[in-house]
Amino acid sequence: MRPKDIVTDRYLVLGNPVAHSQSPRIHAEFSRATGEDIAYTRLLVPLDGFAQAVATLRADGFRGANVTVPFKEDAFRCATRLSARATAAGAVNTLRFDPDGTFGDNTDGCGLVTDLRSNLGVPIAGRRVLLVGAGGAARGVLQPLLAENPAGLVIANRTLARAEALAALGGTLVRPSTLEALAGVRFDIVINSTSAGIAGEVPPLPDGLFAAGAMAYDMMYGKGTGADRTAFLAWAQTHGASAGADGLGMLVEQAAEAFFVWRGVRPATAPVLAMLRG
Repeated sequence: MRPKDIVTDRYLVLGNPVAHSQSPRIHAEFSRATGEDIAYTRLLVPLDGFAQAVATLRADGFRGANVTVPFKEDAFRCATRLSARATAAGAVNTLRFDPDGTFGDNTDGCGLVTDLRSNLGVPIAGRRVLLVGAGGAARGVLQPLLAENPAGLVIANRTLARAEALAALGGTLVRPSTLEALAGVRFDIVINSTSAGIAGEVPPLPDGLFAAGAMAYDMMYGKGTGADRTAFLAWAQTHGASAGADGLGMLVEQAAEAFFVWRGVRPATAPVLAMLRG
């Protein structure tokens, strides 16, 4: 019988929209596999209500939260302490509610790199990388991508000024661009960091982006393959990409890192990814 004084630690994912999130399933499996006693839910947060939601969750005794679009920069501002990778990103996707404040981390970048390198077998070193979008999701993955030593990295955005601001954080390997100016340039890895896929849309990218053998990667995730894949991956398949992957593997890998931030235990990811794919 469970002792009355033991309380299950509560976590959740915050977003808008959030009903599609697979995070509750992922963390339920992590809890089962590791024996860590947690409960995990999701919460739809009003677009202007993130700070209030965090304050309420802290007061209610929650232990932490994952943060998805469009609140990663809001989460950065809410944190009272930041990890080095969150500071570098200027965005937070993982909050831990400590007695003395709110700790903010960013596990997106390591999740993306681990999925590409370990799950998909796609090396980043020496490759020409295009990062589409310059919002919080892009900020979270920029430094981990650069740490893999690509041949070069272009950040392309509808608004050049925002691409320039993010590119300035990356050093000489990074070049900003508008989407239109990509015409005639080819890449080995094209990563879509925008949330256009939520509405079933694709950023207005020119033809001819994909070099021979190129990988298209969408940080959003769909329901599967074929007709259920993301709009970006469907577009990429008809525009020269040799392979494609959505962000489900990234989601699982970043979730495992968040679980480690919260619990000090890093769960195995392969069984959970296989379950979700199945």
